Formats: sequence, C-alpha cells, structure tokens
Amino acid sequence: MGEPPRRPRSLFLAGLAAAYLAAFASLYVQIPGLYGRDGILPARKVLRLSGKGLWEQLRDFPTLLWLGPRLGLDTELGMELLCLLGVLASFGALLFDLLRDSLLFALLWVLYLSLYQVGQVFLYFQWDSLLLEAGFLAVLVAPLRLLKWRSTAWRAHDGITFWLVRWLLFRLMFASGVVKLTSRCPTWWGLTALTYHYETQCIPTPGAWFAHQLPVWFQKFSVVATYVIEIAIPLLFFAPIRRLRLFAFYSQVLLQVLIILTGNYNFFNMLTIVLAFSLLDEEHVGHWLGRSKRRHASTWPPSLRSLLSTLLEMSTYGFLLYWSIQYFSLEINWEKRLLDSKVAFTYHEFTTWLRAVTLPLVGLGFLSLSWEILSAMYRCACVRGCFWKLWATLQWAVFATATMGMFAISLVPFTYIDYESNGKLWPGIHQMFNAVERFQVVNSYGLFRRMTGVGGRPEVVLEGSYDKQTWMEIEFMYKPGNISAAPPVVTPHQPRLDWQMWFAALAHHSSSPWFTSFVYRLLQGKKDVIRLVQVDESQYPFSTQPPVYIRAQLYKYWFTGSAEGSEGPAPWWRRQRVQEFFPTVSLGDPTLESLLNQHGLKDKTLLKRSADAFLPWLLQSLRQLSHPFSGPTVLWSLYLVAATVYLLRALGRRPRGGAPPARHKGPRRGEPADRGGGEKNGQVRRKEAKEAEEKGEGRARGAADGHGDGVRGTKKKK
Repeated sequence: MGEPPRRPRSLFLAGLAAAYLAAFASLYVQIPGLYGRDGILPARKVLRLSGKGLWEQLRDFPTLLWLGPRLGLDTELGMELLCLLGVLASFGALLFDLLRDSLLFALLWVLYLSLYQVGQVFLYFQWDSLLLEAGFLAVLVAPLRLLKWRSTAWRAHDGITFWLVRWLLFRLMFASGVVKLTSRCPTWWGLTALTYHYETQCIPTPGAWFAHQLPVWFQKFSVVATYVIEIAIPLLFFAPIRRLRLFAFYSQVLLQVLIILTGNYNFFNMLTIVLAFSLLDEEHVGHWLGRSKRRHASTWPPSLRSLLSTLLEMSTYGFLLYWSIQYFSLEINWEKRLLDSKVAFTYHEFTTWLRAVTLPLVGLGFLSLSWEILSAMYRCACVRGCFWKLWATLQWAVFATATMGMFAISLVPFTYIDYESNGKLWPGIHQMFNAVERFQVVNSYGLFRRMTGVGGRPEVVLEGSYDKQTWMEIEFMYKPGNISAAPPVVTPHQPRLDWQMWFAALAHHSSSPWFTSFVYRLLQGKKDVIRLVQVDESQYPFSTQPPVYIRAQLYKYWFTGSAEGSEGPAPWWRRQRVQEFFPTVSLGDPTLESLLNQHGLKDKTLLKRSADAFLPWLLQSLRQLSHPFSGPTVLWSLYLVAATVYLLRALGRRPRGGAPPARHKGPRRGEPADRGGGEKNGQVRRKEAKEAEEKGEGRARGAADGHGDGVRGTKKKK
C-alpha cells in the first residue's frame, strides 16, 4: 500500500513556511505607505465601528484587527503586529521541524486572512488566495505535536490530507492552461503569446530581455510546451506509476523555474513548486537526501508487473508526443531549419472537449482520493495494539471525512471552467461553498488569461513640477521607467504599488480610484508613500520639497533588439508617448478634490495615538529600524540566515556519518544502538567478524562489517 509521505510532507511544510515568510515580510515593509494613516488606502476606512459585538464583527468580517483597540493599537499598527507575528512564526517553522505543527499553521492562516480582509486592491491577487488555500490545507496536513512532547513520525491518515495538496496543484495548473484557450485571446490561439509576454509582464527580469530575442518559431513552440505542461501533464498527477508522477513533478518545476528566470512573480512560483512536492514519495526524497532505503537490483527476466509498468509508461510518453504533434501541427521545416507549429483545432471543438472531460476529471480525482482513503484504512489495520488500532481508525474517519468535504467544496470553483458542468453539481455543494467562501479555503484560478500590451507595453509615467514649465519624471524602484535602467530582480518580494501601476495603465485612471489618492499623497509629500517609490530619498527628485504640480503620461514601451545600438550605455527599452493619463493637478485643485470626494478618499479627522503605551512604542521603534531597507534586502537577509543555520546543521552532522565504517565492529561512538534488537544484532556481527578474522579472511570481514553498518544506518533512520 506504500508508505505515508513523511519526507514530502516535511518538504511541503518547510516550503510553505518559506512562502509565508516572504508574504509577511514583503507586506510589512509596505504597510505604512499602502495602509497607514497617511497611506494610499488607509485600512482604518475598511474597519468601521457599527455597534456590533466582537463575535458578530468577527463573523461578518473575519479579521483579528477588531482586537486592535483593546490593545491600544490603530488599524495600521495592528497590521504591523500581525505581520511581525507572521514573520516570527513562519521563520521559526522554516528553521525548526518541531514548530511545523498544525496549531502554528492555523495561526499563520488566521494572521494572513486577517490582513487579506483589509488589504483591498493591493492584496487581491491570485497568489494571495493560493497562499490562503494552501495554508488552510497545511492545518490538516501538519502533525499536532506542540501539545505533546513526543509524537509519532507519521500517522496512518497522512496520505489522505496530503492528497488535497496534489488536488490543489491540479486545479491550479489545469485551469491556468484551459483559460488561455477559453478566453479566445488571439495571441494564445496563434501561439504568439510569448513574443509579447516577456516585455509586457508586470516586472520583467534581465533574463526576460534575452528570452524576448529568441526566434519566433521557438516562442511558438514554447507556447505549445506550456499547453502540454499545464493541460495534459497534470492528468499524470494521479497516475498509479511513480515514474509518471515524477515526470509530472519535474515538468512543473521546469516551467516554474523558467518563469522565475524571466519574471518577478514574488512567492507564487516558489509556492507552486512547494505544492508539487505532493507528487513525490518517500523513496525519491530519500534518494535526494542520500538516505534511500531501497536497493535496486537488476533482475532478468523482469517481472510481469515491471514489464506492464514500463509499457504503460512508454505508451504515455508516446501518446503525449503524438497528441502534441497532432493537435499543434508540429512539423520540422528542413529548408528554414525551424519547427513549424499551429493550433489544429477550433474553439468549438475545444469547448466541446472541455465540457466532455470536466466531470470525468472530477471522477478521476474521486477515485484517486478513494484509493488514498483505502490505503490509509489498511495502514490503520496494521497498527499494533487494540487501543492504538482503534485510535488510528478514529483519526482516519475524522480526517477522511474532512478531506472528502474539502474535495466536494473545491468542485464549485474548479468547474467554473465549464459552467454547464458547474450547474450539474449537487445544490448542497454550492451551499457549502457559499458558507466558507469568505474564508478563502477554496478558490478558482486561471493565470495569464489574456495577453496584454500586444501593441506595446502601456506604462504610466508620473511627472512633477514646481512651475508647470519644467517637469521631472518620478522614477520607481522596480517598474520600467528609465529606458537605460536594467530590469530588476526582486523575487520573492512583491512591490504591490508597482503591480497596481501596471494594471492602472491598462485602462482609464477612473478604473483605479487609488491612483488619485496616490497623487494626492505625493503632493502632500508623505514620506511613507514616497518610500514605496524610492527607499533611497536621494533618488527621489522632490525629496527636499514636494512638487506643486503632478501629472501622468501614458507611454508605450518595447524591449530593444539585440542588434540595436546607441552611444553611451545600451538602452534596455525604447518608448513612445501616447497620451495624457492623469491631468495636471495641485493641492486644492477642483479636479483633484472632486475625484477624492467621488471615491471617498478625502482625509478626515484622525484620532491621536497613545504615546505612553508600550506596544505602540515598540512597533513604531521596529518600524524606524526597518525604514532604510528595501523589501528584497529584508527578505534575502532572512533567507540567508535560514540557509546559514541549515548549513551549520549539515556540517555538524557530517563527522558522525563520514567515518569509514569498514574497521568498526560495533556502533560508532556517539551513535545509538539499533532499534528493535539492535544490540543483539550487533553482538552477532561482532561474533561473525571475529570468526572471519581467525580464518584470515580480512577482506571478507571488512565487507561484512561495511554491509552491517549500512543496514544499521538504515534502521536508525526509519
């Protein structure tokens, strides 16, 4: 029936802690400018006192920030406290296996959900919802050991809850592939999307410039590969053959690594790789760590099971290749030395296929989950002792029921890809989903639905002036502006203002009400908002005195070609002005006042903060310490500390396991004896070694001792 996924589960929990750390730390450095008293969208306006009791407030709007006034904190300081608690908890879980506990992940989920509730447009990204859903699953997956000092290495039901992570990964990838075609975007259907993607994505990396220079035929083939990885290969997540699941794992990792190299998508790609750990098993992770228990020996002739497994695996690869060639008309053009490709099916054919497979995919997921449940039940039956067997069975029943409930609820957002299938679901499932929707425990996904910026990347450029005659551009740290500035690498930090500036450029400024507030804060010279633009004030052209006038222009940006040259530093971009994006305004300007009142962004009288309370003073002191540092600096400093701790641990373990075992007749110094009769086995080995020595078979003795130590080390790590 297979082993419970102890090592993959540990990797998943550690990776999720790293993603939480990036999310909390990245948001913390931006809170004053985004949500502070003088921020762009003050969070205090979201939490309005209505005279209800605390429990009613939590029920209607679940966030711990309702407790802020009881601690003497306003909404901004409350958000900072939640972020700092999240940083500490996730950093501890990243470093210490003991802290990767169900209770701690429940705390992390509640903290991030509390922030998400008041985050408004700056926190409404798919990866924020993905982190919340994955975080909730971690509450079910993680062991509960903080309440008891000693805990078993695994539980019989671990495979059941861990399966939900695999199902989440399937929903994410399959939906992301499908929506590219259901959107009817001509670039996705014409396989030309990647010829625009690298230069039009929100914050490209330097690698995006080089990827943009690749020939068109290769870009089109890359789109085909994306479809295969996102639509076809996810079906292998539930394959009964482990090599097919490993193939699916490395395919997903390859896609995410390529995205990381060419785009700054914060913690999203890292989180997707973490979800992919659910495709691994004990043996493969043990092979990574050099602790593989199984010793593979070639046997001939192969068993019938092995032969059938190999045939099925090769048939699957062949079918994927045939499917790709058939439906994307892949053909080598020997004269031009390139690979031609085009979509060989229509939109109607695709939607008909999607309607036909959506519910069968639900059935496939159900069968896979049923197998995990039956496997866990078998492991419960193998538990020794009547009491412990009963206790394992009780846990199995509880977690199997919870997993089936989560699976049923997730069917509602999953079937959004085909509304006819969604309408066929049992009405009770829709009611269950509506009851938990506000908690973000299950969500719908679909990344890169349409390709924007086909005629050039739209970009908003802010300009300030003291006299309306001389205008100076306001340069951002991350988003494109100066055509000679290289694209940055900021992963896993997400500069949320820069991201929203990208969305704002896609439509009229009235579609982004926060932009008016942003201009208003810059005219006021609010330092917290200016730090979102430039942490180094010397790079901000109005650091000594706020501008009197501000306007915004809309430009189109394109990557330069590899053959383009110019005097001086080679530019990364070329641009062309399109039109005015936001009119020239100043403080007190009727246009600005009208827009602020229209969107409810006008300042109101603020309550004074308590200067004597210890907690507000502590939070403000920590904020002052963090002011000089940018988001990427803070994040990579934390990751560097974690990596150093891991390295020191590895070096500390190395001497014990590095001594040559051939000359040892018993356990090494400092190494515990074998579990389950290890002492007796050690005596037998010593006796055999002594007899071999008396016969003069030194080499045979050394080989026997080496084999014995290997067996002992394997038993020790069980």
